[in-house]
Amino acid sequence: MWIKICGNTNAQDPQLAASAGADAVGFVFAPSPRQVTPEQVAAIAPQLPDDLTRVGVFQTRDFDEIASTVRMAGLHGIQLHGGLDLSLIDKLRAEFSWRQFLIQAVSWQVDDDPMESEQRFLNDLGAVVRHGVADALLIDAKTTTASGGTGKTVDWKHAREVLDSHPTPVHIIIAGGLHPGNVREAIVTLRPWGVDVSSGVESQPGKKGPEILEDFIRAARFAFLEIEPGPMLPVEAPPV
Repeated sequence: MWIKICGNTNAQDPQLAASAGADAVGFVFAPSPRQVTPEQVAAIAPQLPDDLTRVGVFQTRDFDEIASTVRMAGLHGIQLHGGLDLSLIDKLRAEFSWRQFLIQAVSWQVDDDPMESEQRFLNDLGAVVRHGVADALLIDAKTTTASGGTGKTVDWKHAREVLDSHPTPVHIIIAGGLHPGNVREAIVTLRPWGVDVSSGVESQPGKKGPEILEDFIRAARFAFLEIEPGPMLPVEAPPV
């Protein structure tokens, strides 16, 4: 079980996430209402616990820009959105070895022909699995106007059926439209390795709500216990 609180824009929210039991926090460097700069995250990072994984969310294909941001912001993980570029993943792995936790987002378009959306998803899924370099796949909802951060949910039941038909050794992270009221259903239905939430735990755009965030993490932890009964051992995390 792995819980990431994304879209952080200040120092207080990732500290709150860590106190509530999150495993990771995300900072968006792609165009977004929650976009931050490497300099901002570099100032926030020293205030966070050492064992809290800091992930940068990128849409650019510019290797130099990503690598520079990773170093300046003190990141532990890289999350790639906006399509699949296996050569970029190769360059990042060669540059950072296994020091960086690489997450490739694979979008499921929710406002297009269902069969075509599923086939595109399967093509990307198969490519990442065959490539064998990414540490995790993040399944997010996509629309014709936005490649992520849409606030829409994937059909979790259908996604589970697709994944059962195409088993993958890569960690699966679910995102898109999650909030305290539906995260249990998402986890129990899809049975992912992790969950990723941003706007679903906000009190206003760019600001997390303490009670909402705590409710989300509590609901997610109990849901993970339903699918993984046993002691709540720490999740295996990338080195920090």
